[in-house]
Amino acid sequence: MAPQRNAVLPTALKTPAVQKLTNKRVILASASPRRKEILQTLGLAPEIVPSTFAEDLPISSFEDIHEYPVSTATQKAVEVYQRLLTDAPDDPPDLVIGADTVVFTHALPSTSIEMETGVRQELLEKPSSKQDNMRMLMDLNGSVCEVVTGVSLVYPILSAPGYEIKSIDERTLVFFGDNPEHLLQAYVDSEEGLDRAGGFAVQGRGNLLIRKIDGDFYNVMGFPGASFFKLLEILVEEDEDFLAI
Repeated sequence: MAPQRNAVLPTALKTPAVQKLTNKRVILASASPRRKEILQTLGLAPEIVPSTFAEDLPISSFEDIHEYPVSTATQKAVEVYQRLLTDAPDDPPDLVIGADTVVFTHALPSTSIEMETGVRQELLEKPSSKQDNMRMLMDLNGSVCEVVTGVSLVYPILSAPGYEIKSIDERTLVFFGDNPEHLLQAYVDSEEGLDRAGGFAVQGRGNLLIRKIDGDFYNVMGFPGASFFKLLEILVEEDEDFLAI
């Protein structure tokens, strides 16, 4: 007999989507403490089962670069869903949440910025070293970057292959100030940005480098909570079998 589970915290808003999640096995396919914190703030405490997906999809294979984090999030969620189902067929997950956050430099329509400057948007993931972190921040300094988080939900259905995938991407613009090089170097030396996409933590000391944010603040942290809950609401409204199997 499968153990009783409930990822819904008492602080959660009592919406139809949240009520649907009550007593369900909800999994976050990520080891990110920031994603866990955001979900808990919004009333959910999912099980944490980090994905083993290598996250090595070639970005050149995507016609639209915004599809890259969505595809990575999907691979993460599917890997965890299939692994948990294989490990415990009698205790399958009801919902697996995958997410991937990336930063793109030069946040303008790629066609116009290429025509004007010959510069393409560059993907910034986590810096490989302090030197790489400084290179990223020098490129971002005084300009605008685009933070994109792909979120994919995997849940069981009766038809093949046995699960459904629904995905979204959330985009937020981050405007960097014209920061002196010594401030950038001091930030790099703090090492706060070494495990962050783009090499900065907007909710930490990296906030000192930022002039303005246009969009979801939580998205820059790594998880667009509002869009996630909106997607859940849509699924509850449009699919009567959602989380009912």
